[in-house]
Order: sequence, then C-alpha cells, then structure tokens
Amino acid sequence: MRRRCPAAHPDDPTGCTGPVAVTVLDATGAGAEGCEHHAARLLASLEGGRVYALPDAPPEAAIRTFKAADGIRPFCWVDGPRTEPSQLSHAENRDQRGR
Repeated sequence: MRRRCPAAHPDDPTGCTGPVAVTVLDATGAGAEGCEHHAARLLASLEGGRVYALPDAPPEAAIRTFKAADGIRPFCWVDGPRTEPSQLSHAENRDQRGR
C-alpha cells in the first residue's frame, strides 16, 4: 500500500493525487501537511480551518485547495443521509440560505 500524506483521514479510502503542497490549520493552529486532494477534504471537515501553501508548492495550490473544499461535504467518505447544515458543504449551505 502506498503511503499517504498526513492530511489523509484514516477512514478516507482515496489516494493522494499529487505531492504534499499545503498545510491545513484548524481553529486552534494545529495542522497537517497534505496533497491538495486530502487537504481540501480535511479543510471541508473543519470549522474555521485555513490553508497555506508550502514554500515549494505549485503556483496557486492553496487557492485551488480552498476552492475545492468549498464544494466538499465534511467527512465526505461517510455514507448515509446528509441533511443537517453541519453535514453539507459550504456551497450547499450558501445555496440553501439563498432560497
């Protein structure tokens, strides 16, 4: 089994899609470095999270990660009905508020 980046949740079955490029910090400042894919999934699962590019990251890695996280549901690898605001993506919650 290939080793995955530190931002990959143990229950997330997906593999990394590139090099470790960003750091995701939670509201307390604790963080994990990760590929853009897993960093976006982690960021989507945090309240008050932030993302920063590592010094050798590809251009706009943090922006791509931030934008991707907007449309990802928290803990998206968990099956089951998702109807509560805390279970929806930021984009879905904005859409529901706009109705």
